[in-house]
Amino acid sequence: MEAIKVIRVNENIELRQIGLSDAEAIFDTINTQREYLGKWLPFVESTQTVEDTRNYIRTVLAVPEEKGERIFVIHVQDKFAGLCGLKDTDLEKRQTEIGYWLSELYQKKGVVTESVKVLMQFASINLHINKFLIKCAVGNIPSKNIPLKLGYQLAGIEKDGELLTGGNYTDIEVYCIEK
Repeated sequence: MEAIKVIRVNENIELRQIGLSDAEAIFDTINTQREYLGKWLPFVESTQTVEDTRNYIRTVLAVPEEKGERIFVIHVQDKFAGLCGLKDTDLEKRQTEIGYWLSELYQKKGVVTESVKVLMQFASINLHINKFLIKCAVGNIPSKNIPLKLGYQLAGIEKDGELLTGGNYTDIEVYCIEK
């Protein structure tokens, strides 16, 4: 299976497979938007240096390609905007979870919705995935709106499904769609 390095979403948005060269842009966004991103993203608290981000990217790059895990940086007009990717992929069951986060500067512009739609097409064609999950913390309305706009259905709630910043657990809404 050949690695796809760039996926064109539209004339303004591109998904690029993550690389070590992305570490500074990712860290700078996390570091300058800690309060905003940290409300729902537990890794923000533990990301204290650009080296922490490099270590995360090394972990992502170490996953064998045949596992079907893919993480892409989202670029809007050639500027870093966030991350979007496939995780906990099970090629045998033909299912994956889509995760994402976006800089506050690019919110409410359809960036993630369009990126997820194209990522689903990529996974369907290249990895033969037919079941997609998206998990969102209860109360994270912007994140929840993405699967709803794309036709996902609420499959259930994971009680205390994620440990947030400050040691607080939150319930997770699990959305699912089969293609």
